[in-house]
Amino acid sequence: MKIKITTTNIELTSAIEAYVEEKIKSVEKFALAHKNENPVVDVEIGKTTNHHHSGDVFRAEANIVVRGKHFRATSETADLYAAIDDMRNELVRVLSSDKDKTRTLFRRGAGAIKNMLRFGKE
Repeated sequence: MKIKITTTNIELTSAIEAYVEEKIKSVEKFALAHKNENPVVDVEIGKTTNHHHSGDVFRAEANIVVRGKHFRATSETADLYAAIDDMRNELVRVLSSDKDKTRTLFRRGAGAIKNMLRFGKE
């Protein structure tokens, strides 16, 4: 899995880059890719604007395409690292949900075929 990190209104430090890579690498096991597919994750982090008077608002966004499907997760909080954590959790939730939907659809189809074979077509 390849990770592309872009920033908006902040400077990308090595600590932030390492933190984002660590969090996104843990998502890799949920993104089941084809054998020859190498998913690319586009991560954008930064401040939403520079004119907040009562603290900063940080935003983290991730986009990934796996097996031809596009997944997206965003988060906005007052702490950059909390925004990255929330974004990672949302991305895991979205990928797991799609995996469960696919599995459920497959099992329903297999069950229907099994009932046709068992009881005949009605």
